[in-house]
Amino acid sequence: MTTRVIIVDDQAMVRAGFAALLAAQSDIDVVGEASDGARGVELSRRTRPDVVLMDVRMPEMDGLEATRRLLAPPSGAGGATAAAPVGPGLAGEHRPRVLMLTTFDVDDYVYEALRAGASGFLLKDAPPADLIAAVRIVAAGDALLAPSVTRRLIADFARQRPAARGRPETRLKALTERETEVLTLVARGRSNTEIAEILVLAEQTVKTHVSRVLTKLHLRDRAQAVVLAYESGLVTPGE
Repeated sequence: MTTRVIIVDDQAMVRAGFAALLAAQSDIDVVGEASDGARGVELSRRTRPDVVLMDVRMPEMDGLEATRRLLAPPSGAGGATAAAPVGPGLAGEHRPRVLMLTTFDVDDYVYEALRAGASGFLLKDAPPADLIAAVRIVAAGDALLAPSVTRRLIADFARQRPAARGRPETRLKALTERETEVLTLVARGRSNTEIAEILVLAEQTVKTHVSRVLTKLHLRDRAQAVVLAYESGLVTPGE
């Protein structure tokens, strides 16, 4: 299958370079470019891409706000499930996966982007092969960041800026005891293989539990699961 991609960046040279690189791949189709977040949101709703490459810092509307608008559930929907994502104001539309592009290794924008539902981030100076691989990983439904990297990133910001804890704790009540155990281990940076060994389960069973956790909590991927686990107090920084 071909992955449809749009590129949102305020630098024309960056857009052109990324577009040329990705368009050369037989399984990737670049269907549009935009120079700021507002145009990126409009373009995404019009072209319905699978993946949006989104610059973090742009004039007019930055990548963070654009990501929020692209991935937020429609008003009155009560939250969209990971199994049936719905675009804002466009009932039934598939929401794209967002891959953030940044010149900074770790910054507050990245943390907020993950909270908004981005599937990961990539440094702009990463090797070309990494960009191609990142698009494929995100399109396949996986979070780009390795579990341990995600855990450290969220732990750092959770330590610096604790979030309100009321709503997430209520949401966690929907999980079974086993699902809570799995979520805790995901947040601690454990892979599915490691979780299977710790809980003495088949790896496929762990995958099923992770999928159910994401569905019950209306999360898109493991990155958002880690955010929720820290912000709810299920896992604490330095634990």
